[in-house]
Amino acid sequence: MIERVLARPWRFAAPALAGIYAAAMALAPKPAMALSLAAPLAAVPFAYWAILKRDRWLTLFFAAALLLPPLPLGLGNSGPHPALVFVMLGLLVGVLSLGEWRAHDAPLNNAFGIFLLILLGSAAEAMLYSGASVGLGSLMRVMLFGISVYVFFYAACGPGAREPSDAFKQTRLLYWMAVASALFACVDFYFQFPAPAGYGAQFIWLRSGVYRRAQGIFYEASTLGNLCAFFLAMIAAALLSPRRQAPVSRRGLLLGGMIFAAALVLSYSRGSLINALVAIAVLVYLNRSRIRLGRFFLAVAGAALASGLAVRALLPSFAGAYWMRVSTSVEYLFSETEGLLSGRVASWRAVLAFLAQHPWHALFGIGYKTLPYSDYLGRTVITDNMYLSLLAETGIVGLGAMLWLNLQILRSAWRAAASPDPRRRFFGSWIFAFWAGQMVQMFSGDLLTYWRVLPLYFWVLAVAVRHEHSVS
Repeated sequence: MIERVLARPWRFAAPALAGIYAAAMALAPKPAMALSLAAPLAAVPFAYWAILKRDRWLTLFFAAALLLPPLPLGLGNSGPHPALVFVMLGLLVGVLSLGEWRAHDAPLNNAFGIFLLILLGSAAEAMLYSGASVGLGSLMRVMLFGISVYVFFYAACGPGAREPSDAFKQTRLLYWMAVASALFACVDFYFQFPAPAGYGAQFIWLRSGVYRRAQGIFYEASTLGNLCAFFLAMIAAALLSPRRQAPVSRRGLLLGGMIFAAALVLSYSRGSLINALVAIAVLVYLNRSRIRLGRFFLAVAGAALASGLAVRALLPSFAGAYWMRVSTSVEYLFSETEGLLSGRVASWRAVLAFLAQHPWHALFGIGYKTLPYSDYLGRTVITDNMYLSLLAETGIVGLGAMLWLNLQILRSAWRAAASPDPRRRFFGSWIFAFWAGQMVQMFSGDLLTYWRVLPLYFWVLAVAVRHEHSVS
């Protein structure tokens, strides 16, 4: 027996480890410690269930990202999020399914890879210029962006690749998850529930009091607004498609449209509103030769009017303040730009002045996501401008890579939107229109840091371009 154990010791490794683990639980001095040791064992069958089907972890990840708040723990900027557990599970599934990955030398794939490598390299610059603590934070934020890149490759070239027809069921589930998240945000704004862990302090001053902007379970209101713009673009794309070629029924689209429109308004995000308007305008242009514009605009106007009336009935003071905010933004866009952009122009001037005085930093930057957390410029600076942030933090090299990535996203989505396959055309037109609006909103927000919703956008992109990858 001893000779058999010595000959093949690895065969007995698992039983030995199980025995040691059981002994540790039995000898734990307190019941709470024993329960904490037993908790990981309960996760084993759950992880096995998730691994059995290659895209289950994606569904769980999206559900956690859309429906759960961060944990109230003092880690990171806003606390750790449960969705990260499913990211680890997804990485495990990817490793166990290496044989199902297919490498494609496509421009979009190359653009994703090059941009991610540049961001990783900039984390070293963050450590050099701002110290180990800021540099480690920069690396963590690069890895959070890397989640979205991994989701794209997993769904486009890996085990999670699905045909557009098969992705409709998943899209329907994601749609109702997002509706639930937006509905909670509306209820949360009305009742002003205690804010989740690590929330961004964004408030609205009305005659009736001071209110926290609608953010739902997200860190800040702009993320909620961006998600609403994304699904409003989906609703518009579905309404412009034949009934049988949409993932959700007409009634479901109109109900969701009212909820998303209300949440978008309550988020108080003008950038997200412009995003949604640009996306809808692009979709109308794409479908100009085969749609009945009157019926489409009637449906959109009806949903918007219903949302507006609901907000006005429940929150009359907010409705007046919001209309004033939008109208003054249009009226004083050029004469009172500084005030309308909430101080962003002063931050932009500070960054541009720094680059003018230190032109060598304009080439490679000072490190990704260091401006808000480092005083390397003399003080911390929040630019709320994706293009200017990347120029200062990753230099012309990083900004050029991001612009190239945006171009490839639009190019690939445009091809999908012109596909004879109606369902692939739906996904292509949806992501093309939304990303056009996203590029406009990047002038007023660091949208690539919205790691909880960005993977969802890239999943839709992956579904749209999968056929192109399979034949490249």
